[in-house]
Amino acid sequence: MVKITKKDLSISVAETLATTKFEGKSAVNAVFQEIEKALTEGKTVDITGFGKFELVNKPERDGINPFTKERIVIPAQKSVKFRPSKALKEKVN
Repeated sequence: MVKITKKDLSISVAETLATTKFEGKSAVNAVFQEIEKALTEGKTVDITGFGKFELVNKPERDGINPFTKERIVIPAQKSVKFRPSKALKEKVN
């Protein structure tokens, strides 16, 4: 499996926009920062044709410490969920 890094995205954006690598990196960082900001404010980020980032609440649950086999309580927490758009699903398949 080949992975694409943030650096690879920055270079690709720079080439697409016919600009410098620094400006490509700035553009990618700006997009990620806005997604992060919206999620920390409890908002859903819906990018048409790509997908939706949303917060989900995971309730408190029981678990087992794998080292000591002791029962523990895993506290409730928020998590980010990504749902790909129908268009993205079709392109991938």
